[in-house]
Order: sequence, then C-alpha cells, then structure tokens
Amino acid sequence: MTPPDPLPIGDGAAIPLEEIELRASRSSGPGGQHANVTSSRIEAVFDVASSPSLTEAQRRRLQEKLGDRVTAVSQDARSQARNRELAIERLQSKLRDGLRRPKKRRPTKPSRGAKERRLEQKRRTSQRKAERRRPPPD
Repeated sequence: MTPPDPLPIGDGAAIPLEEIELRASRSSGPGGQHANVTSSRIEAVFDVASSPSLTEAQRRRLQEKLGDRVTAVSQDARSQARNRELAIERLQSKLRDGLRRPKKRRPTKPSRGAKERRLEQKRRTSQRKAERRRPPPD
C-alpha cells in the first residue's frame, strides 16, 4: 500500500511526499546474511522549517513541539518497501500529534461529597495519630 500524496497530517494540512527525505541504510539486529547485504532500514525526515506547504501557525506549533526536523525510523520488516511505508506512517503520526491542539481545561470545584470525604479522612488520620501518642502524665 503506497501512502497518499499529499500526506494528510491533520488540521487541514497535507504535505507532498517530495518534501519527505527518505534515507536507506543497513538494518541492525538479527537477520543473518540477508540483513548484512540489504539496506532495509528507512529513515523518513521532514524539514518543518523550510516546508512551503505549512501555514506559519502550523510551522510554529510543530517547531515548538517537535523541532525543525522531524524524523521517523523503521527497520521492523525485512523489505525496504514495507519499512518505507512504516516510516512514513510513523512520521505522519508524529506530525498529526504535533499539530493537535490541547483541549482547554475548564476549572471545576470539588463537590460537597468530595469535600466531606476529604474532611472525614483527615479526621480519621488525626484520630489514628492521636491514639499513637503517649498519654499525658497524671
């Protein structure tokens, strides 16, 4: 399965695959002769700072969260093609998470029951500690 071009990353943004630099190298770990002769590890790199397909706000948000260059690596599969797909999916996921705006926190107040439970717990703790103390001398 080939990734869509341009690659949707959320918030109405999509980046063309030409802007993603793919580098192949030899995979580490077990694999015997096959791993020693094939460049199946793929590194997908996206340069946030110089991307013309992002708005200024999107670029700023990504740079704050992820930096100027975002990298995703895959060496899970034996084939270079599958690792390319996995690396692009991971890069897409990172960029999507980087563009996601956090939800605004709405301040809340503790309920009456929560206040009563807290005070009751404090009373029990206080009582327990009072029972540990030595009795006053007569």
